[in-house]
Order: sequence, then C-alpha cells, then structure tokens
Amino acid sequence: MNDGAETQVKTSRAWAWLGLELVESGDGWATVRMIPTEDMANMSGFVHGGMISTLADTAMGRAIRTAKPGVARAMSFDLKLSFINAAKIGEKLLATGRVIHGGRRTMVAKCEVLGREGRLIATASATFAVTREKGMTLGSDAD
Repeated sequence: MNDGAETQVKTSRAWAWLGLELVESGDGWATVRMIPTEDMANMSGFVHGGMISTLADTAMGRAIRTAKPGVARAMSFDLKLSFINAAKIGEKLLATGRVIHGGRRTMVAKCEVLGREGRLIATASATFAVTREKGMTLGSDAD
C-alpha cells in the first residue's frame, strides 16, 4: 500500500547524498530503496557493508516514525546486522523495516535488505530511543 509518503516525508541531507528513496510505508513499516554507486564499493568491488547498514538503519528509523501514537524523534542506539549475500554496485536494494515493539521511550525494529529478484542481502534489528509527540498515551505494557 503506497500512502504517498514519498512526497510528504521530510528527509535529511544524507538521504539525497546516498540516493535513498522512500518507496512506500504504512503503520509500523517502511520500505526504502537505494541503488549503490561506484563510490559505495569496498575493496572487492561489492557494496560496502557500511552502506547496507545505513540503508537498514534508515528503513527501520522510517518505520519507527510511522508508528502510532506518533514519534517526534528517533535515534538508534543498538544495531545488529547479519550479512547474507554480497550486493552488487548498481543493483537496486530494497530495505523493509518493521516495528516489533513500541514502548514509550524505546522501540525495536527489524529489517530485511533484498537485492535483485528478492535475493536476501542482509537482516538487521535495532533499538531506538524515541521521543513521542505531545499528548500520546499508551497502555500498561509501555516501557
């Protein structure tokens, strides 16, 4: 489901520098696209792991911002990434982040980074410190 978010979402300058694009998003999830350039290659000619890590962190961060009640600020403070396959320069990469826990002060998300034909490139999980929008309320299971 495309909610038109790519024309409404504010992004950082890093998004433009890295060529990141919001593909689609919904309540608690987001998909971000990146097409790696030669400048993103490691010494072996594949996409540098740091670029894949940034893509996954970005997708999870965007997913966090779609959660209800609203999140005013989110910063990852823990990130785990598992590389499964090497990504190639020029290959369209799609990272889909999903919220798996939404507390008052922290949230947890997971992500899959996919390459051409759905080939799994990496999986990730992260914990985010969040500031909720004013007036939010949560049930008794909030952290």
